[in-house]
Amino acid sequence: MPPRVPSSAGSPYDPRGAERFHEERATYTVKGDAQPDIEAGVQAIRDTVKTLKPKPGVYRMLDARGDVLYVGKARALKNRVANYTQVANLSNRLQRMVSQTRRMEIVTTNSEAEALLLEAQLIKRFRPPYNVLLRDDKSFPFILLRADHEYPRIMKHRGARRAKGDYYGPFASAGSVNTTINALQKLFLLRSCTDSFLERRDRPCLLYQIKRCSAPCVGRISTEDYAELVRQAKDFLGGKSSGVQREIERQMEQAAEALDFERAAMLRDRLRAATAIQSSQAVNAAGVGDADVFALASKGGQVGIQAFFVRGGQNWGHRAFFPTHTQDVDDADVLAGVLAQFYEEVPPPRTVLVDRALPEQALLAEALCEVAGHRVEISVPQRGDRRRLMAQASRNAMEALDRRLAESGTKAKINRELAEFLELSEPPQRIEIYDNSHIQGTKAVGAMVVAGPEGFLKNQYRKFNIKTAQTDDDFAMMREVMTRRFARALREDPDRTQERGSGIWPDLVLLDGGKGQMSAARDALEELGIEDVPLIAIAKGPHHGREGREVFHFPDGREKTLPTNSPLLFYLQTLRDEVHRFAIGAHRAKRSRAISASPLDEIPGIGPSRKRALLLHFGTAGKVRAAALDDLKRTPGISAGVAQKIYDFYHPGG
Repeated sequence: MPPRVPSSAGSPYDPRGAERFHEERATYTVKGDAQPDIEAGVQAIRDTVKTLKPKPGVYRMLDARGDVLYVGKARALKNRVANYTQVANLSNRLQRMVSQTRRMEIVTTNSEAEALLLEAQLIKRFRPPYNVLLRDDKSFPFILLRADHEYPRIMKHRGARRAKGDYYGPFASAGSVNTTINALQKLFLLRSCTDSFLERRDRPCLLYQIKRCSAPCVGRISTEDYAELVRQAKDFLGGKSSGVQREIERQMEQAAEALDFERAAMLRDRLRAATAIQSSQAVNAAGVGDADVFALASKGGQVGIQAFFVRGGQNWGHRAFFPTHTQDVDDADVLAGVLAQFYEEVPPPRTVLVDRALPEQALLAEALCEVAGHRVEISVPQRGDRRRLMAQASRNAMEALDRRLAESGTKAKINRELAEFLELSEPPQRIEIYDNSHIQGTKAVGAMVVAGPEGFLKNQYRKFNIKTAQTDDDFAMMREVMTRRFARALREDPDRTQERGSGIWPDLVLLDGGKGQMSAARDALEELGIEDVPLIAIAKGPHHGREGREVFHFPDGREKTLPTNSPLLFYLQTLRDEVHRFAIGAHRAKRSRAISASPLDEIPGIGPSRKRALLLHFGTAGKVRAAALDDLKRTPGISAGVAQKIYDFYHPGG
């Protein structure tokens, strides 16, 4: 798989790489047994040292199979690599590394800062067992306010920033982005739908009805007024929230004075939304500006790092990291390594706050300046708001580490593995699984089962009698089920704050099916303006059974599989089998009711006992229909009045 091409500074793959980097292999390679041999390792390092000069660069230690054991950087390669030949001065961990080393690869750079950036990139690429690893492969989400349409769209964005527009982030998780976008929709009424969806509309969608969009699709707002909302949103995201609030307050007062009470009420609601955003900040970041905050806690041989992301004085979420390969490594070195790897993916802010002095702190700041294109300061806060924010980050780091150590049970482990495999920001607390059941399109039923961390929540299962979709079209049925489920969630809990009831939002949606079901569900949610509910489709493997290799389909078209003996695969199969069982049961119950139904059920006032009496006397419902009034009156258990009612039902003309 080709390496990711990162941003400019620090990359041997960048277009200027031939001028800035020169990679050379060591001329000596030890051959033979791959068993640890410290003498063989020292000899390989010595022969490499002979080829080196005191220049900055990055070195890689490789074992007999060619796998990378360690990546390091140096101001002077010759001096740094030579240190590994002084075995007595090395820790036990480094002695083990040297004993496995059989050859080395060298990359020279123009500066030590470039070497530091390249080191971080190669660590993320090769995942060496003797480097501290930041095990977080998920890209961080941003908010994108696009600029390629007369009605700019606000949306969540991951990956390369190719689209034209303004990017705001990073956010700690998809949940942080979703919360912020929901709040911004209430505050600025910006559209979140795709351009194709916008062009197809001939009436406002549900988001307009719940006051989350200004409906530019059908001309409910002018281009100029929408541009004004976009400007205010940019100011708000850029840290000028107080000014935006004052402006909305002034407009509300002007509308009230002009007796335009409808507009005044709308502006009042927007002002309340702005106030709610400010009051919902779990971290008080006032006066901090643009900064990332990192605090480290260590306990029981493990390390946890808590990160807060602050932009424009607003808290944009927090995330806990648990780096690996940290044994026998100083905490400050661990934090420095994590920062270098973290900012290999994420653009650095102007300020990075840490809870302790870092080795080569000035060098790391210089390297981040090259990545960001502006000055980056790394500092340890000593007083004021920044010190209080750091204290809060330190408490969160220790609490996150305590939770990590406590989560040793099988269910918690599987839930974490589920989040990693399906690329979720955190383990899901509510999983909804969907399936359809029918026989040749008849008696079609959709089914939803719900699972939580402790098992299935059977009191929250739900059946859907298919109403509008063609019942021989599985994809149309899935689309109807998803539309009905999430339209109701939008109506009942648009802010996603509910903890109980039918309006609660899931953290993950699993579909029993393949690409077709995935496309149908994705399109249904997109039409509702929902793009932040994680969707995964589970298709049976080639053997269509537990021995098969299930394929997991992602909304972007990617596919993943799990080993056939994976506990996570067994868990996901259990979820899929449960919804399948429930869907078939619902379908069978509906079919049984249809089979046992009788034309007599349609007659008002005829209950089970009278129906039984009629069938015992006449034998069939058809004979009841053909019976004369006098015959009906002679039926045991049927009064004259009931007999008249039955006769009139079948003979309305008399």
